[in-house]
Amino acid sequence: MAVISMYYGIIISMYYFDNRQHHLPHIHVKYQGQEAVISIPEGKLLEGNIV
Repeated sequence: MAVISMYYGIIISMYYFDNRQHHLPHIHVKYQGQEAVISIPEGKLLEGNIV
């Protein structure tokens, strides 16, 4: 997992070969124990929730 950015407790990462589940380019976002997967470049929420 490559961490792309970390700021204000938000961690944005990308897994190099993570295409089995989502089949789209996407990033993983973690914040205070919550996780979400967001597609690139559309910005659609694929999985999870960040409030």
